[in-house]
Amino acid sequence: MDFLSPATWEDALAAKSGRPDAVPIMGGTDVMVELNFDRRRPGALLDLTRVDELAQWGPQGPYLRLGAGVPYTEVVERLAGRAPALAQAARSVASPQIRNRGSVGGNLGSASPAGDCHPPLVACGALVELASVRGVRHVPAAEFYLGPGRSARADDELISAVLLPAPSGPQQFSKIGTRNAMVIAVASFSLVLDATTRQAGTGIGSAGPRPLRSAPAEEFLAAEFDWDGARTPSHAAARRFGELVAAAAEPIDDVRGSAAYRRHALSVMARRAWLWCAAAYRKGAP
Repeated sequence: MDFLSPATWEDALAAKSGRPDAVPIMGGTDVMVELNFDRRRPGALLDLTRVDELAQWGPQGPYLRLGAGVPYTEVVERLAGRAPALAQAARSVASPQIRNRGSVGGNLGSASPAGDCHPPLVACGALVELASVRGVRHVPAAEFYLGPGRSARADDELISAVLLPAPSGPQQFSKIGTRNAMVIAVASFSLVLDATTRQAGTGIGSAGPRPLRSAPAEEFLAAEFDWDGARTPSHAAARRFGELVAAAAEPIDDVRGSAAYRRHALSVMARRAWLWCAAAYRKGAP
């Protein structure tokens, strides 16, 4: 196995172009597990830890540009006001040690349906920035995931950043697992409200071959939500919203939970997310 360690972003792109089979590694929280258990044996590893640009974040037009290598810990500690749902999801990832090393870019790279950061990215309408020697392109998060371990990233491309729209309303993320910490989600859900456009965004995780959204649930909430006063939704409306979210899922039975349980959990999390967002909206939370 070859080991490539470029010092600049240009060198990294050139290395990936020359070795499309090279697996990018920065935090290593997913890749090293696969290597240690001999589940994967790539021809080369592309170490990106020396590329400073990947660990930077800042404004880019109307977006917050989050470098692919920014660790979860920094998202939690410094970006909770700028990316509320993503920060909530990052806080739920594994242990402090993993959060110090792992990143949203790594989560995207593995493209696991159970990745904690995927539902908030889908719900808020984030863009995934992909780069190669051919140029840069942006893919909506909802279109980035193709299936378990598969994404829209081409073999010669690297994930350089995520572009997050400025929040214009409350955001929520929740997940359920077999215990409270160090757990892969049995199901997860994110809800994002945009008070400017009076629209809602949803993200469903660990309940399908890829992260999903529910357009019917979004349309229903946008029509039913009290944008002028944010009164507590009726039990019937909240229940219907939960049903629409659950109906959009494509779960399976596995060792972590049954398909029926996942649908039930999603309906409960969706109802609660609406209640939490309504309460935050009344308080003027972004």
